[in-house]
Amino acid sequence: PIAEKVVIIYADSINSNYGNAIVGTVSGNSISFGSPVVFKSSAVEWLGITYDSSAGSVVVAYKDSNNSDYGTAIVGAVSGTSISFGTPVVFESSNFFYTALAYDSNAQKVVIAYRDAGNSNYGTALVGTVSGTSISFGSPVVFETARISAASAVFDSNSNRVVIAYRDEGNSSYGTAVVGTVSGTSISFGTPVVFESSASYSVSAVFDNNSNKIVIASRGD
Repeated sequence: PIAEKVVIIYADSINSNYGNAIVGTVSGNSISFGSPVVFKSSAVEWLGITYDSSAGSVVVAYKDSNNSDYGTAIVGAVSGTSISFGTPVVFESSNFFYTALAYDSNAQKVVIAYRDAGNSNYGTALVGTVSGTSISFGSPVVFETARISAASAVFDSNSNRVVIAYRDEGNSSYGTAVVGTVSGTSISFGTPVVFESSASYSVSAVFDNNSNKIVIASRGD
C-alpha cells in the first residue's frame, strides 16, 4: 500500500537459480515491470513472501542452498519500480521445506511456518520483527509433532490470529489447520483440527474480510 506496487520473487533458472525480485505497477488491466534485482547470488528454494505494512517492507524467506540449506530471511524496500534489500538473516540453522509467511497486523509481526528437517520434520513457526531493512526472530515453536508439508499461512484480522494449514503426514496426510496467537516475539498454538479426512496436497489458505472467514483450498487424492 505504501509504494502501491506488486513484488514478485522467483528462482531464476537461467541464472543458476539465483533469488530474484521484480516490482510491478498495475494500471487498469495491464501491468509493467522494472528490472529484476538479485537478492541472493546463489541457488534458492522454498520461497515465501509477505508484506509488513507497519514497516512498509516485504519479507522474503527461502532455503539458502549455498549455506547448508538453512532457512533465511531478508527484508526488501520498494522505491519506484525497483527494490533494495538488507542483510540476510538465518532463522533456522538446518534444512527446511514448505515456507509459509503471514503478517500479523495486530501484533505488527511476521510469522514464518515451515517443516524443520533438523527436528524430525515437525511443523514449526517463529515470529519476526522488522526494523528498517533488518529482521530479528524469536525462538522456533513446534505446532505439529509430526512430519508436515504443503503449508500455507494467513492472518485473520477479525480474531487477530494466524492460521496455518498443512498436510499432516503423521495422520494419514490429512488436511489440517491450527490457530496461532502472537505475543511479543513468540507464538502459541491451539489444538490442530482436521479439515479434510483424506490425503491433501497443494494446501492454500486466504482470509475473506467481508465474511470474516478463512477459506482453505487443497487437492485431494
